[in-house]
Amino acid sequence: MNEELLAQEWQALIRQYADALPILQSLAETHRVALAREFYEQMLENPGSSPYLSHEQVRTQLSSSLQRWIINVFAAQQTEQVIECIRLQQHVGKVHARIEVPVSLVLRGARQLKTHLSRLLMDSGLDDHAQHAATRLACQLIDLTMEIMSQAYSLSHDRNSRAEEAYRLFSVSQNLGTEKERQRGALLDWENQLMFALATGQQASYLPKLSDSEFGLWFRHKASHAFQGSPESTSILTYIRAIDAQLEDLRSQEHGGRSDLPIDLLRQIREQTKSIRFLLDSLFEQANDLEAGRDALTHLLNRKFLPVVMSKEVLYSRQSGHSFAVLLIDVDHFKQINDTYGHEAGDQALQQIAGLLTSNTRGGDYAFRHGGEEFLLVLVDIEPTRALQVAESLRQRIASESFRIGGQVLQLSVSIGVAVHDGHPDYQRLLRRADQALYQAKRDGRNRSVLLAS
Repeated sequence: MNEELLAQEWQALIRQYADALPILQSLAETHRVALAREFYEQMLENPGSSPYLSHEQVRTQLSSSLQRWIINVFAAQQTEQVIECIRLQQHVGKVHARIEVPVSLVLRGARQLKTHLSRLLMDSGLDDHAQHAATRLACQLIDLTMEIMSQAYSLSHDRNSRAEEAYRLFSVSQNLGTEKERQRGALLDWENQLMFALATGQQASYLPKLSDSEFGLWFRHKASHAFQGSPESTSILTYIRAIDAQLEDLRSQEHGGRSDLPIDLLRQIREQTKSIRFLLDSLFEQANDLEAGRDALTHLLNRKFLPVVMSKEVLYSRQSGHSFAVLLIDVDHFKQINDTYGHEAGDQALQQIAGLLTSNTRGGDYAFRHGGEEFLLVLVDIEPTRALQVAESLRQRIASESFRIGGQVLQLSVSIGVAVHDGHPDYQRLLRRADQALYQAKRDGRNRSVLLAS
C-alpha cells in the first residue's frame, strides 16, 4: 500500500473520531513517560527480548524514542504530518528487521499500550460516548501503525533473506582453487608452529590456538557460514573446539607443575588436523563457482552482501563476546586522478589499492568495494587499539606504494575512519560512526586514520 492511500486511511480515522483526537493528544502528552515505562517493563519480562534490550544505550534511547512516537502518532493531522509519521513507521519496521527483533514482541508491546490507554480513559471521568470514541481511535491508529511497520519489516526481511542466501553461495570470497590451497596452507602453518613450539619446549601458555589462527578465523567467520548445515562444516568446528580444549588442558597442567610432553596428545592433534584437511577438501568439492558476487573492477566483495556480513558479525559478537571493527577507507583527491589521467588510470589505482587491502588483511576479515573510491573492511575478533593499528598500517602501506598510472609513477594516500562494535544491535549505527570518523580524518587534513570513540 502506497503512502498516499495510507495517509487517506489515517486521516479518515481522524475525521471519524474528530472529537476524540484532542483527548488522546492530551493523554499522550501527560502520560508518555508512564506509557513508555510500562511498555518496556512488559517487554523485558519476556525472555526473548533480552538480546535486543539488554544494551543500556538501547534502553535509554528507546524510552525517549517511544515517548516521542506516542505523541507523534496522535499529533499528526495534516497530510504532510501524516506522511512523515507513516515514513517513521516504515523506518522503524526496517530497523526491527535489521536487528531481527521478532514481530511478536512489537505486537505484544502495542497490545500493552492499547490496554494502558484504555485504563487511562476509563479513569479520566469522561462520559461513556467520549471514552468509547477515544478508545476506538487509539486502538485503530496503533493497529494501523503496526500494520505499516509489519509491512516494512516483511519487505526488508525478505530482501535480507535473499541476500543471505546469495551470500551463502559466495562467502568464501575467493576463487575456489586459490582459496582451497590458501587455507590448506594456513592449516599446515598452524600445525607446524604448534609442533615446533612443543618440540622446543615453549610454555603452553604461548601455544597458538587453532580458533585464533589464520585458518581458524577464516573458517569461523566465513566458511562455517558458507557451508552452514553441512555435516563437514559441523565436524570441522567440533575438531577446532576439541583441539583448543586439549591445548587448554596443557596450559592447566603447566600451571599445576607438570611440564612433560604428552606424545599421545600430539599424535591425537595431528590426526584431528588430518581429518580437518580431509573434510575441507570435501567441502570445496561440493561448492560451486562463487565468482558471481564480486565487484567487477576490484574483485572485492560486492556491497550487496554488507548487510548479511554485518548482521552475522553482530550476532556472533553477541554470542561470543568478541568485538569487531569497521574501517571505511577513502582515496584522497581521487577526482584529480580521474581528471588528470583519465578514468582508466583511476580504475588501475583502485585495483592496486584493492590488491593491497586483500594481501594485508587476515583470512577472517572482509574487504568490500563500498562505491566509487571508497572501500570498507570488517575486521573480526579485534579490539579498538588493534583496529586503529591495522588502519594505520594499511594507510602507511598504501602511502609508501608506487602506483603506475597512465605511464606515470604516483604516490597516493587514503583517509580511514575506524569504529568498533560496542554491543549495539543495529549495525547501521556502527557504519554511521565509521563514516563520521572518516569525515573527521578528511577534515583534519587527510592521509590519516581516526578512531571514533563509542
